[in-house]
Amino acid sequence: MAVDGTGEAPGNESPSEDVAELAGRMFEMARAGDAALIDYVKAGVPVNLTNQAGDTILMLSAYHGHAQVVSGLIELGADVNRPNDKEQTPLAGAVFKSHDEVVAALVAGGADPDAGHPTARDAASMFGREDYLGLLDK
Repeated sequence: MAVDGTGEAPGNESPSEDVAELAGRMFEMARAGDAALIDYVKAGVPVNLTNQAGDTILMLSAYHGHAQVVSGLIELGADVNRPNDKEQTPLAGAVFKSHDEVVAALVAGGADPDAGHPTARDAASMFGREDYLGLLDK
């Protein structure tokens, strides 16, 4: 974001508008599973960037089934247990959506199956996912 002498960014956008636009793009990349998101985090975007609903980029990547991005964010230090404003965790979201590879990546990354509400364990029980229950008990 370049700022000219008036304090405004090119295109008459203020620096805060540029930041909001960049954040919005990061959330869209998380939803889409765009692996370039990892490069943005490496370049300085906060790994636990959170939107107005409390969803982190990890939560959005997990909920939309993007195991590669989830693994990359975990490697960069994303908080695997950070709930959103509804107390939902990335693991519970992945269990709810039956994203097997994401569930495995989050468990391997240390996600707590008993965090949040409902917990990932509760969601697995509710949907009869005995395979997840076995994985969550490890």
